[in-house]
Amino acid sequence: MDATIATFLIQDGLTNGAVYALLGLAIVLVFAVTRVIFIPQGEFVAYGALTLAILDTGNMPGTPKLLLFFGALAFLFDLWSWRRTPQLASLLRHAAIDIGLPLAIYVAVLFLAPLQLPSVIRALITVIIIAPMGFYVYRIAYRPLADATVLVLLITSVGVHLAMLGLGLIFFGPEGLRAAPLHDGSFTVGPLLVTAQSIFIYLTTILIMIGLYIFVEKTLLGKALKATAVNRLGARLVGVRTQLTGVTAFVLAATIAAISGVLLGPITTIYYDTGFLIGLKGFVAAILGGMGSFPVTAIAAIGVGMVESFASFFASNYKEVIVFGLIVPVLIWLSLGAGHHEEE
Repeated sequence: MDATIATFLIQDGLTNGAVYALLGLAIVLVFAVTRVIFIPQGEFVAYGALTLAILDTGNMPGTPKLLLFFGALAFLFDLWSWRRTPQLASLLRHAAIDIGLPLAIYVAVLFLAPLQLPSVIRALITVIIIAPMGFYVYRIAYRPLADATVLVLLITSVGVHLAMLGLGLIFFGPEGLRAAPLHDGSFTVGPLLVTAQSIFIYLTTILIMIGLYIFVEKTLLGKALKATAVNRLGARLVGVRTQLTGVTAFVLAATIAAISGVLLGPITTIYYDTGFLIGLKGFVAAILGGMGSFPVTAIAAIGVGMVESFASFFASNYKEVIVFGLIVPVLIWLSLGAGHHEEE
């Protein structure tokens, strides 16, 4: 391997690592606030990439219908919870959120999809479709189990992942799709060809990291998230609405996943089940970062991207094994350092 090949591998590792960093940050955020290991994170990535690819063709994607399905299911859960103490005002408010919002997005996409809008607008539409799914998934699957053990929440995440995998097959089909680049430009740096899509990935990752830091440290809702992450019961006792912080964490995670799908869709072919492996690599980065530190998770994600890139060159048949094997020594180290079992 000469210097030119190494340079290309480093570029590929940085690009993939930047995407894994976004997913790792979202996984750490959700786990810190809700204790949920968010396995379905990858499905939101696949949904975002496939939605953008279909919008590029001028057709109506299946995700607005899926959003309607999630909203209707959340509304049915609300109706069941009100079966003994019906509240008209609350019923109307939730009807607007659960039915009105998805319906408005569906009608807007139905009108806008055939117009062949600029690529950045199509990407924004994709994020607007996917982001509310985090809200409904939390309402349907996780809010009723907010005080359950981590093991129960993990089993729930596995079930949600399998359900979303099946829904992805239903609404997108088995064939892979690739989205058009957000910009076709490129330039060379020595022997290296740098595409505008890669620059978008780097800049977006940096901006999201800065935005998350400002949100968590400078806003009232962000401080509520931080308080919930430090001590959930204590935050509840001082008036923090832990359900609101849970919803916020899931919506942010779905938004970040949708953006990751928009960035990843133009550089690789995405299938309905591709998101699982991508999400697992973000999870590896989160584990390497200790499931609690945003900066360490981001650095670990770049490392995961580098290991994957060089492993694909030297041992392509075993690259997944090598990447996922990274967490084994970390888990062993953490188990040796744990002095007692902690339920939380």
